[in-house]
Amino acid sequence: MPNMTLAIPAELRNQMAVFPEINWSEVARQAIMEKVRTLARMNELLRNSTVTEAETITTGRRIRARVARKQQAQ
Repeated sequence: MPNMTLAIPAELRNQMAVFPEINWSEVARQAIMEKVRTLARMNELLRNSTVTEAETITTGRRIRARVARKQQAQ
């Protein structure tokens, strides 16, 4: 199995050290596997999409503006 080296902030490493019984390599491996599954599923769902990147960006900007207006109203 190939190895991977991760750089983490010192503060996070200190927090992890509080739980020496945890296999942090396994935690990272599981998180990566879950992310890959999620991305693969997204690709599968979007494979036949006819929405363009430009349309996606425009929609995202509209949603962001609506959320900002809603937060300002609160």
